[in-house]
Amino acid sequence: MRNDRFNRRDNTKEQYRINHRIRAKEVRLVGDNVENGVYPIEEAIKIADNLGLDLVEISPNAVPPVCRITDYQKFLYQQKKKQKEQKAKNTKIVVKEIRFGPQTDDHDYNFKLKHAKSFLEEGAKVKAYVFFKGRSILFKQQGEVLLLRFANDLEDYAKVDQLPQLEGKRMIIMLSPKKKAVPASGKPAEKKEAPKKIEEKPSGENEDE
Repeated sequence: MRNDRFNRRDNTKEQYRINHRIRAKEVRLVGDNVENGVYPIEEAIKIADNLGLDLVEISPNAVPPVCRITDYQKFLYQQKKKQKEQKAKNTKIVVKEIRFGPQTDDHDYNFKLKHAKSFLEEGAKVKAYVFFKGRSILFKQQGEVLLLRFANDLEDYAKVDQLPQLEGKRMIIMLSPKKKAVPASGKPAEKKEAPKKIEEKPSGENEDE
């Protein structure tokens, strides 16, 4: 059974030397399942064989080479997982900037809100700011209200990394994209519409009030 398992792996392109492919005459064993130390290669392979595991050379350039007794397929999976996590950490974070004036009208606001949604759906962060030119700094409170409204309108798409903060002539808010929750079925959850509440208005009441 052991030989069959070894022969099956023999057909795959291995990233590490294992078992009889290790060329050194002696190796240093490390790990929790064995007594650490230097062993002749045949003895190290025998220990791994008795445990139903593989002898994997993890540091070939050490003297003697360092090996670990483990399940090779599991070892490869863990290495691949580590590389994937490292790659994710090294992925460049894209930050898109959106500029407002302290008295941005609704048309311009909605236009920029639409762009922000698009950026967030693409996985980019959004840095929105209100630029105060000259005496418009007097409207900084109005700028803060605008940015908080912006964050509120994007609550389904983004989380707030930094609340509105004045930096020189700019008041800035930072937003990061939200991860979409996927249920066990693998299909996005469908939004359930809330029952519409019908209110009767007294006759003669102005609808614009």
